[in-house]
Amino acid sequence: MTNTAATERKKPRLREKYERDVIPLLMQKFSIQNRMAVPRVIKVGINMGVRKEKESKEYFDEVSKHLALLAGQRPVVTRARKSIAGFKVRENDKVGLKVTLRRDRMWEFLDRLISLAIPRLRDFRGLSRKAFDGRGNYTMGISEQTVFPEVDADSVNQEQGMDITVVTTAGDDAKAQELLLALGMPFQQPTKQGAPGEDGDKPARKKSGPKPEAAKAEPAKADSTKSS
Repeated sequence: MTNTAATERKKPRLREKYERDVIPLLMQKFSIQNRMAVPRVIKVGINMGVRKEKESKEYFDEVSKHLALLAGQRPVVTRARKSIAGFKVRENDKVGLKVTLRRDRMWEFLDRLISLAIPRLRDFRGLSRKAFDGRGNYTMGISEQTVFPEVDADSVNQEQGMDITVVTTAGDDAKAQELLLALGMPFQQPTKQGAPGEDGDKPARKKSGPKPEAAKAEPAKADSTKSS
């Protein structure tokens, strides 16, 4: 019994929240009868693009180490499929790093992203609601890796941005947005017409039509009875 209890892994906190709170909420909101039909997150992709002039073994080792720390998984080096003279890239050159997270590692990363990393972004005012791809997947960009607490800022010689894509089974943007909102993703508040600070706080003025032209006085006709 002791060995069995020790080997059992505790479910990630965000996954427990999804199963306990999010699934019933989405079933009620979208009138879903089958629990298995509720939208869910299936994977998270992290991509780092590296410019040609930065390419060096030391730089790639440093960025790979940081990406492995924040993702909990060793990244894969992506290489150019063909040469592009305009970008000074040759075939098989190193152009970036990528990680694909699933299951528990995916839930744990999303939990750290929502709870710790996103609130540490500079001048953060909420994530854009326009970054969905029309099929229920959401992509956001982060300009520096130091927003993750796993990365020591003193060990960073140069900031490196990344793209994070959350892939869901929603199939459309409305359901995917409700799913991510229920999980705690801090989207921007939708603007309301007539809200204070916008055009709606002033009473609408009636549009006045063109002013009627003043009637022109007709010139007095000469009296025909008078002799010339």
